Amino acid sequence: MNTSGPVLVYGAPGHTGRFVVDELLHRGLVPVLAGRSADRVAAAGSGDLERRAFGLDDPARLRAALADIAVVVNCAGPFLDTALPLARAAVAAGAHYLDVTAEQQVVRDLYAELDGPARAAGVAVVPAMAFYGGLADLLVTAVLADETRADEVDVAIGLDRWWPTAGTRATGARNTFARQVVRGGRLVPLPDPAPTGTWDFPPPLGEQPVVQLPFSEVITIHRHLDVGELRSHLNTAPLDDLHDTSTPPPAATDEHGRSAQRFVVDVVVRRGADRARAVAAGRDIYAVTAPIVVEGAARLLDGRHRGAGAVAPGTAFDARDVLASLERGVEGLAIGYPVGDQRMR
Repeated sequence: MNTSGPVLVYGAPGHTGRFVVDELLHRGLVPVLAGRSADRVAAAGSGDLERRAFGLDDPARLRAALADIAVVVNCAGPFLDTALPLARAAVAAGAHYLDVTAEQQVVRDLYAELDGPARAAGVAVVPAMAFYGGLADLLVTAVLADETRADEVDVAIGLDRWWPTAGTRATGARNTFARQVVRGGRLVPLPDPAPTGTWDFPPPLGEQPVVQLPFSEVITIHRHLDVGELRSHLNTAPLDDLHDTSTPPPAATDEHGRSAQRFVVDVVVRRGADRARAVAAGRDIYAVTAPIVVEGAARLLDGRHRGAGAVAPGTAFDARDVLASLERGVEGLAIGYPVGDQRMR
């Protein structure tokens, strides 16, 4: 296992990949820019950063491309096509693997196929270390503190708008798997039609119509927490943006390249008569993914993680410590526990 090498960012020329490269440089880490297109990789980034172009259809070449890499960060969707081959190669090369997938089936496949090999190699495979998936997983884990059981968990994601990237649109077209929720402690298909309702988000969103729309957080939470009922909700307004083919991609509105989009992630955890809550609010779901996944990469490099295997973010890392570090380091990100101490009794 290589613990001192660079961090390879696959999909570095993409929208999220560029944020990840910038965040690695900001943290003093060494990124290697990588992707499938030699021309796009050559044009990505600036300065004398190392660049590698390779596809994912030749396992031997892929392992060779990762031979000196300590951590692989996969930002190249659709992850249904890229995650397994890249993660397999990372594990074979003795490198940790992280990705930013929102796709449930991707996370299930990585857990099923790579837990044993990752443990044997002494590396961690941590999918969905991102806005979708990882952030809610960390919030729920932080609320539960040292406990692992809850009767009910609701995850409500609110966006004031959604300017989708080309990658988001491609993923939506590729991801035809039935979405899953947790009922009776088991993963089951989301009802069709999906249940709707309203959710009273903290400012700036307030009360919003929502629809149950689970992302990868359902799979990561179910991986390591004993939850009886787990539901995920998204407000409906940004779905209209996503479904409108004329909606433009995100445009930079500050010196960091972030769009003006605002988000709130609100999690409510219930066990018996106890109820606890955690909220994260900030700006630009693509931009905020970068510090989340880079925080994971930094902790894998310096040893602040919990062993090997294919694991959820809340298993791999100290959730409260990660969230506190993100709040300190990300401009405009606020994380709170609004009702009391929020540690379940």
